[in-house]
Amino acid sequence: MHPVAFPDPFLRTPHPPHTVAVIPARYGSSRFPGKILAELDGRPMIEHVYRRAAAARGVDAVVTATDDPRIADAARRFGGLVRMTSASHKTGTDRTAEVARALSCDIVVSVQGDEPLIEPDVIASVVQPLLNDRSIDMATPCTRIADAAEYADPNVVKVVANRRGDALYFSRAPIPSGFGAPAEAGRHTGRPIFKHIGLYAYRREFLLAFAALPQTPLEIAESLEQLRALEHGFPIRIVETEYDSIGVDTPADLERARLRLQASRAGEVA
Repeated sequence: MHPVAFPDPFLRTPHPPHTVAVIPARYGSSRFPGKILAELDGRPMIEHVYRRAAAARGVDAVVTATDDPRIADAARRFGGLVRMTSASHKTGTDRTAEVARALSCDIVVSVQGDEPLIEPDVIASVVQPLLNDRSIDMATPCTRIADAAEYADPNVVKVVANRRGDALYFSRAPIPSGFGAPAEAGRHTGRPIFKHIGLYAYRREFLLAFAALPQTPLEIAESLEQLRALEHGFPIRIVETEYDSIGVDTPADLERARLRLQASRAGEVA
């Protein structure tokens, strides 16, 4: 898969892209510094993310947003489009919004730089609700939890939704609470238990407004910036997928991603 060959979306062309994927990428990481450039199957991790985002149906261009010249240089070496951003951003949303301000597009997808195995179909599925319904400003995916350890793990973000499919709440705690395992929770509630996947599609104008909102108490308490939208009264459409993410936060996570990639390729050959 070659990087996208679309015009630079920052040029005000007669036919600007409809949907742009932005990968907010920083070099620092408390548990795995420089992970964004860690080698995976002969390529830096950021290249895997970029190429998978570029392969998503309906994505017209991909931009790496970073404040670090090492990441910018790596992205340019594989032909990626790069925009340098402020070093003061506290969140990926802020970094994505800075890039979006200069874009000529309708929809912006924020793709985490530490998800090297993100499926292009998942990215496309999160964009689809915004294409189908003009009233939807923000969407994000989730997948079912079957494992009790994941259900209890505070590093695994859980989400519950209303009957329309909009998020009610995100939490690091097991929600719905009071159950020892996802199967038990599902029996009592009659609904699946969901793990949130940190990928977002926004209408560009909504993203700019959202990033300008003040932080909220629940956002700070849970350390989950999507709660800012809910606390300010903005709905988030939840899209179920079978894809289960592997976020790379440690060298051990990178090895898990490498093994999954090898298994996937072995399956394709078979």
